Amino acid sequence: MLSLALAAWVAGQGQALQMSYAAEPGLTGVTVTWSGHAVPFTLRGDRWLAAVGVDLDSRPGDHAVDITFAYEDGRTRVVREPVLVNAEQYPTTELQVEERYVELSPEDQARADREAAETSAIYDTFTPESYWNDAFQVPVRGAKDGRNFGHRRVFNGQPRAPHSGADLRATTGTPIYAANRGRIVLAKDLFFSGNAVYIDHGYGLFTTYLHLSRIDVAVGEMVEQGQQLGLAGATGRVTGAHLHWGVRLVDARVDPFSLVRIGAQ
Repeated sequence: MLSLALAAWVAGQGQALQMSYAAEPGLTGVTVTWSGHAVPFTLRGDRWLAAVGVDLDSRPGDHAVDITFAYEDGRTRVVREPVLVNAEQYPTTELQVEERYVELSPEDQARADREAAETSAIYDTFTPESYWNDAFQVPVRGAKDGRNFGHRRVFNGQPRAPHSGADLRATTGTPIYAANRGRIVLAKDLFFSGNAVYIDHGYGLFTTYLHLSRIDVAVGEMVEQGQQLGLAGATGRVTGAHLHWGVRLVDARVDPFSLVRIGAQ
């Protein structure tokens, strides 16, 4: 866990970062300004904690963030803290998929554009509360890691955007569980993602579960950590059955396993 006592916060491109500050008498709140959002810290025991993300395409090098401390006597102070973003090397992966997912028909292109706007609107929402209380867990039981996060993808010889999630090995019908408590904000079939579930965990943190063969939850439902969301499958643009598990953390595409590693609470 990092501390404000360090010379700088340090994180790699595409990684989650947990900020931590020790509780002190009279301190009632801590907030970090990150990617245009005021992200509150949560008091957990004797520490104030906040989770933020460094996007895959963030510029490597020195950055800075403003952290605001509020006190019970009405005082506030703002401290500018350095953030060092380390460059990460992600390989290129070439894949062969159905041609309809590369050269889209006008109808499919219109559908994909509508769905992209819908998911962007979801990510633009910032829920000003935290729904979770425990560290995040991997949604496939027994899985220790994932593949392909950050890989620059080439579909049928055509370059596409980097892979923004981790692919977990899962045969069709494998139960998929919520990584943490949150509200279902999308549960439907999407052109590229197949059967998809999006969870809003609050404070700008979303997890996504794609290519499912079955969806077991509905929009608006509050789910608990470990609750079954559906079954793994091979729907959408895929080369075989698996789970694509994604995390969007305060506008940043980050490796879901980096969120697990920091034990974000």
